[in-house]
Amino acid sequence: MTTIDNTPANSALSSLRRARDRFLSGRPPGDGLPEDLAEAWRRARFFGVPRDLVAPPRVRPPEDSPLLAAARPALDRVAPALSGEMGLVLADSRCRALWSGGGRYTGTSADVTGLDLSEKAVGHNSAALALRTGRRAEVHGPEHFLDLWQEVSAVSVPLYEPTAGRPAGTITVVAPLGEGRAARLGTAIAEATAHAVETELLGRARPPERVLLDAYLRQRADGAAVVALDGSSRLVSPEAARLLSHETLARLERHATALFRDADAGPEGAHSGMPEEIAVPDGAGLTVRMTRVVHGGEVIGAVATVCPAAPRARAERPGPDRLPGLVGTSPPWRVAVSRATELARAAEPLLLIGEAGVGKTALARALLGRRGTAAPRLVDAAEQVAGEVPSWCRALAEGDGGAPPLLLRHAERLGQSDVAALLSLLEERPAVPLVATHTPGAPTGPCLSRLLDILSARSVTLPPLRERVEDIPALLAGLARHPSPGRPPLTWSLDARRALEQHTWPGNVTELAHVVREVAARRRATGPVRREELPYGLRVPPATRRLSGIERAERTAILEALRRHGDNKARAAESLGIGRATLYRKLRAYGMDQA
Repeated sequence: MTTIDNTPANSALSSLRRARDRFLSGRPPGDGLPEDLAEAWRRARFFGVPRDLVAPPRVRPPEDSPLLAAARPALDRVAPALSGEMGLVLADSRCRALWSGGGRYTGTSADVTGLDLSEKAVGHNSAALALRTGRRAEVHGPEHFLDLWQEVSAVSVPLYEPTAGRPAGTITVVAPLGEGRAARLGTAIAEATAHAVETELLGRARPPERVLLDAYLRQRADGAAVVALDGSSRLVSPEAARLLSHETLARLERHATALFRDADAGPEGAHSGMPEEIAVPDGAGLTVRMTRVVHGGEVIGAVATVCPAAPRARAERPGPDRLPGLVGTSPPWRVAVSRATELARAAEPLLLIGEAGVGKTALARALLGRRGTAAPRLVDAAEQVAGEVPSWCRALAEGDGGAPPLLLRHAERLGQSDVAALLSLLEERPAVPLVATHTPGAPTGPCLSRLLDILSARSVTLPPLRERVEDIPALLAGLARHPSPGRPPLTWSLDARRALEQHTWPGNVTELAHVVREVAARRRATGPVRREELPYGLRVPPATRRLSGIERAERTAILEALRRHGDNKARAAESLGIGRATLYRKLRAYGMDQA
């Protein structure tokens, strides 16, 4: 992403101009060019944007724009105060210019209303970038694709409506290139104007929405994990999104709907002063405090705040020590490890639940190692070794506790005799040194279901990697710690890390470890790993629109075919039974053509 705090220095501008000239002449732009900027130029070329465009094309602006109506008072106050050739532009969510003021918008006529500033029309620019990323974006001089804007610096700030998840538009400040002070001033003006417009949008929100939003913001002010619900939509803070699964959020939504029904039954049901606590099944050590929000005597929504469970009296140590060999500081991972550590203090059965590859066995080994007892007996039910579990059960039953702890992997694959032996032992001795791992998804018979129900009384669910992406940098460092002889440890560019964080990781940490090994084995370059060196399926960004089930399956099949054939599109198309032109068309349709 092209986001720069100040106007680039003259040497950097000269380097960018040379790279742009090489790119536009069909030559490689050079190694010093940021990959996200090169991708933006390639998109413009793909869209067929002419570099020598005289002026941006015009589209029909909306006749009655609520965004313009809300922004106009703030814009009219700011525009007269702009100095020199500095200009101010308002664009909507489709990148259509709705209004301009101040100095002349460089390279265009004085009236910008209706100009199409989208990437498809004019290539790389700050307004389109801010809408795409949802963050402030700056584009200076030669970073633009058009010749028209080579002497322009622009900073754009996205505008968010209350409760909206996507920007409703942008505020852009433009100034002549090369005035560093003007660039810094433009950033401050753009951010202050955007704040004023968002305040006006907030004031124009419907009263019930405003009341619910205020309640949400009050809780968020203290950094809490908060969810606001009105029965038809929900507003989830980033902290809550990390701690709560989609299933728990759906459960909270159903609970909020029940609160509305109770309120309709009588006036006492609308009381908002008595929050209700709900246990969180997928967040050990957490509860959710749900409070009704009342407006005009009616319940209009609810605000759910995620809280730690009430602490128990601590007579001994203040908290669990950090477990060796485990990597991760994200809230979901810390919560799961802390809960497992607490449960593992007692030599009783413990069940670790999670998707394949999340680190259940690593956590189990660390917990058993922390006890300082004999080395555990490892049994993998997936290997179908007959008699291993029953023999351990007999040793424990007959040896009066002398048997080592049992680490049982893949409990969902246990045979009938193993299940029977464990059920018999647990009936006789409920407190046995057993740590089992379970990967949900496989069908279970009645006996195995009973065993899992018994073990679930002391269970912890580990989060998948897609819910703890902030741990990826630390995991990368740990996985690449021991390089091949004669090779330095792997380091990763920001662009490559961004690609890894966008991946869904169906194989979790195990899949990430496989990617690190594959990259280390294949690469011949030096320096940080770049996005282009990642397997094809990781270079491709997530789908930009909601896909149907058939589309998701087709997209996955295409990615797998490209991976199998080393990104060779001709071979991938042949293996899929389609023509190369069809493959290219589908790559464009699914947003996979830029990888």
